[in-house]
Amino acid sequence: MTVTLEPQRGKLKGTGTGRLPPMLEQYVALRDEIEAQYPGAMLLFQCGDFYETFGEDAERAARLLNIALTHKSSKDFSTPMAGIPIRTLDSFVERLLGKGVCVAVAEQMELPGAGLVERKVTQLLTPGTVTEERHLTADENYLAAVATGDGYALAVLDVSTGEFRCAAFGSRTALYDELARWRTREVLLAPELSENPALLADFKSRFPLMLSHGNFEAVACREALEAVLGEVPGVLDGQGSAGLTRACGAVLGYARSIHAGVQGGDLKMVRRLNRFEPGAHMRLSDWALRALEIFTAQSPQGRTLMDALSETRTAGGRRRLRAWLRSPLLDRLSLQARLDAVETLTRASDLRGGVRALLYRAHDLERLSARVSSGRATPREVAALARTLELLPDAAELLGAVSGGGLLGGVRARLGALPDVVRLIRAALVDEPPIRISDGGLIREGFHAELDGLRGEALGHRAWLAELERSERERTGIGSLKVGYNTVFGYYLEVTGPHLSKVPGDYRQIATLKDRARFTRSDLREREREIARLEQAAERLEVEVFTELRAGLAIHADALSEAAGALSELDVLCALAEIAAVRAWSRPQTLEAGQRDVNLKQARHPVVELVSGGNFVPNDAELSAARRTLLLTGPNMAGKSTYLRTVAMCALLHQIGSFVPADEAHLPVFDSIHTRIGASDDLAGGRSTFMVEMHELAGILHHATPQSLIILDEVGRGTSTLDGLAIAQAALEHLHETGAYTLFATHYFELTRLEGQLPGLINLHVAAEEEAGALTFYHQVIPGAARQSYGVEVARLAGLPARVTTRAAALLGGLNAEKGDRTRALHADLAALDLTRLTPLDALALLHRWQAEL
Repeated sequence: MTVTLEPQRGKLKGTGTGRLPPMLEQYVALRDEIEAQYPGAMLLFQCGDFYETFGEDAERAARLLNIALTHKSSKDFSTPMAGIPIRTLDSFVERLLGKGVCVAVAEQMELPGAGLVERKVTQLLTPGTVTEERHLTADENYLAAVATGDGYALAVLDVSTGEFRCAAFGSRTALYDELARWRTREVLLAPELSENPALLADFKSRFPLMLSHGNFEAVACREALEAVLGEVPGVLDGQGSAGLTRACGAVLGYARSIHAGVQGGDLKMVRRLNRFEPGAHMRLSDWALRALEIFTAQSPQGRTLMDALSETRTAGGRRRLRAWLRSPLLDRLSLQARLDAVETLTRASDLRGGVRALLYRAHDLERLSARVSSGRATPREVAALARTLELLPDAAELLGAVSGGGLLGGVRARLGALPDVVRLIRAALVDEPPIRISDGGLIREGFHAELDGLRGEALGHRAWLAELERSERERTGIGSLKVGYNTVFGYYLEVTGPHLSKVPGDYRQIATLKDRARFTRSDLREREREIARLEQAAERLEVEVFTELRAGLAIHADALSEAAGALSELDVLCALAEIAAVRAWSRPQTLEAGQRDVNLKQARHPVVELVSGGNFVPNDAELSAARRTLLLTGPNMAGKSTYLRTVAMCALLHQIGSFVPADEAHLPVFDSIHTRIGASDDLAGGRSTFMVEMHELAGILHHATPQSLIILDEVGRGTSTLDGLAIAQAALEHLHETGAYTLFATHYFELTRLEGQLPGLINLHVAAEEEAGALTFYHQVIPGAARQSYGVEVARLAGLPARVTTRAAALLGGLNAEKGDRTRALHADLAALDLTRLTPLDALALLHRWQAEL
């Protein structure tokens, strides 16, 4: 009989009457139990020194992990099997989590014997709920839930830090934009969303991440909120309350079922829910984040803005920097406070250097405090917590040199020295405690009287054992007698062969070796039993003492969280100041409300400047009521896209409170940055490059406001020339009417004539020159329209065969001459027309003829 695993289930089926071995029956039972609660989970089933998978799980594991696929076979059955060594579990689990797979680990709970070994699921790991450092990166690890109810509701939870936030949205587009900001690793969709095939397909096309199933029933959601937070928070009241309650309750319930059900803990690290208003921050669409390469590069070797700003010294600081980039400020007072702090730290190099030296020694205080709160911190993590808290007074003292309050003063006040916590940990733990509680030897001598007593008694017995060897040598006259120990016989007296005749009568032989024998005595056995009893009692007491210590530290969870936030914020401010000082960035001047002029002098792209080693041609950028639309022409590779991105990057950096890569900068507060750059398609969704472009353009046109910054590059290039030109001009005219500041790069030279027709539209071009058959790019943006695109020359630089480029140049000359002849002929026709005698039908016929000829 051949047996295979049934799709989507752990059961085995076959065509014969053979029965499955007991081990596989046990596997099937555990697999079904996990599958019922967490569809799609992979069960790693311990079999000796390996974790095995069977059936379709084995085929999936072999494919995802690139491991060998074998078969477990006998005369009655055969099923696919793939396994990994126990010692490699963490690395393989990390790979599975990275691919969006939920992992259940079933371990052997007893030593192998004659019968079936008991196995139990001891770990359940999903991408969005892991808390162990070995499975986490320094970045955020968000789990999200989406529900409906008077619009859309989003809840995001980072179990590793306890961060818990929610927001309501009026449109699916706004929800998608916000979800893209958080870069979640796992999402729960409410049934009304997950059971809608069209919506689910759209969601998956935008967010290729793990989709999981949560309980979105209203009663269950309220119960989950009350179980974790003690109540249904008041922030959930108001608009969208029903959807928010469902989303928040579902995300807590899901995380709680994993952590409380399998890992033996609860979500004590989650202490509050913060509701944020999406309109309180600059709007950055998913397209804008991708096009500007804020977090993800468009090429494998590319660099991102996050990479260019990654000068933080702590993991918490890196996460805070990502949060600032994710949500640029709209509030001018908060913006000025950040810029003031960065300027102070930029000028005070000694202060900045001192703080950064301290931060370099700090551990991840946010995650450490969360693990303490949840009762999961190891002895070594508690010691790391103390070492980090010991740095806070020094950091506060350094900041004390800053005059006035401001943001740095607030950070200093929030640092909080927490000396009682440090003293308690230092008094309780040895300097280098073990990783696991069960390893023992973690509580410092003098901290706990009862523990000291047990250790003292055990030490007394060990001293007796140490003295026993000397005293027995004297008593028996056997100079080579030794007292030894092993796990089989315990403590023993060892005598070599030549001296066996001297062995006294109170010795009892327990082992005979080739040239020696081992003995014991009743008092030796009694001492051994007493030492074992005392050591076991000390180990149990150490666990109790450490557990009480950890529970006592959890009382300070709010203060620890506040200090962790302050330390992360200080890290980001120092990093931005370091960048400003080293790379010669300047403080942008924030315009008052109602002012919208943009003035950048010698601005540079922060990423390109960094990777080019400073070999970057800067440019000015000026936008105002009289220059609110900049139409940029010029050849490919000349730097049009870089110029557009430079302006957008400076605007974004300004609104996170950073200095900008420019000699001088005057910038307004933009409510949004919209971009349409580059070409991409959606083959899986059946959308062409042009369709994707039009979809993105539609989003921009619908959401552009007078306070928006619009960056458009090569709109309309995915269709016929006339269609594309018409769409590009219509879009340009629409944005001009909205009053949005727009930078529009194009190869449609026909659009340059709009400079005289649309007030505020200015032609610019990127300088390039063809000389002796070679094309030189100057990367300088100057007034006026470009004369040509130099497409053939760029093709030649790209390496097209000379025969092809020569032929293309000849064809281009002919086409341009033909177009010129047609244009002149049409102008002559128009001049000869007697418009007074032209009927509408005649006019329409002429229009069609001219369009066809052009």
